[in-house]
Amino acid sequence: MRRLDALRADLAVLRAMTRGMPAGDTLAARLAAFYAPQADHYDAFRERLLHGREALIATIPLPAAAHVVDLGGGTGRNLEFFGPRTAGIARYEVVDLCAPMLERARIRARHFPQLHAIEADATRWQPAQPVDAVILSYALTMIPNWRAALHSAIAMLKPGGTLAVVDFYVSAERPAAGCRRHAWPTRRFWPAWFGHDGVRLDPEQLPTLCGTLPTHALVEARGRLPYLPLLRVPYYRFVGTKP
Repeated sequence: MRRLDALRADLAVLRAMTRGMPAGDTLAARLAAFYAPQADHYDAFRERLLHGREALIATIPLPAAAHVVDLGGGTGRNLEFFGPRTAGIARYEVVDLCAPMLERARIRARHFPQLHAIEADATRWQPAQPVDAVILSYALTMIPNWRAALHSAIAMLKPGGTLAVVDFYVSAERPAAGCRRHAWPTRRFWPAWFGHDGVRLDPEQLPTLCGTLPTHALVEARGRLPYLPLLRVPYYRFVGTKP
């Protein structure tokens, strides 16, 4: 029965993804329409799709009583990846435009009093005080004006604060020295594949991150897709320090 229930949950998510990002007057309306049918099953399905989150968070340095912002953080799942270090986080703010996902975050907050769900635009919202770390976990590719979101994220960091990003990507045709170059089919296929669901793989995203925060660690990798075992999607993990 559990396997059958899990399969039904996966089918609900796959149905929404197959239909793609619906039309809507605003980004918030489009996100709500897309994620509402799959919000209850989002975390379980994305464990097999959104690679590198736990590894990314393990590399984020945290001071005592840390203040962390998770832009586009949806259900707040990333907080749990901190494991025992969660107890050292004084405030964890999940900022998202998608109301159905934030409802899941508020349910999670019953067990994590430091978690605060905030419905706001990641390109404009700023915390009351500078923060120790900002996470963008599979969020930049969902934000049409990702450059504004990146600028906002860096602006809210304390000097010496950490920007941690994990996301899907494709390389530029001529990437910077030391970075991977993807073949032409990869650079064409994945943007078309993800674009159906409102995910924009801009080859300028990773070079912009590296150029904006020169002090950084970068990992480029590939991960499996649920029910498509022969495909491997490129993703990166970036951890940069604000001067």
